[in-house]
Amino acid sequence: MVNGHINAASTGPRGRSDAARGEAAAMPRSAAIDEQDLERALLRKSVGVLADARPQCADCGRTPLIGETVHLYARGTSVCELCRPLRRGEPELSERVRHSEAGLTVRVRRLPRA
Repeated sequence: MVNGHINAASTGPRGRSDAARGEAAAMPRSAAIDEQDLERALLRKSVGVLADARPQCADCGRTPLIGETVHLYARGTSVCELCRPLRRGEPELSERVRHSEAGLTVRVRRLPRA
């Protein structure tokens, strides 16, 4: 209370102070979220989700390029072409990296002329 007036910044609901209730001070409320900041935050979040889903080399951490061969070992470990010579054992499977739309394209087939 300052000069007989309750200080609204230091009181919670029904005039109780945060310190009296043993609660931590609330985060200050900021002005409305800027549209560009929101766009950046959403973009960062979506890129992070995509980065988590893409395959990475277990040895060097590099993301294999489209068309590159990835070698799969036991326990789901994948190794890129560059790190393959560093491994002694043979891979269980080797496959090419395909783009995300592999198999989803529309193919035009010509009908035989009758």
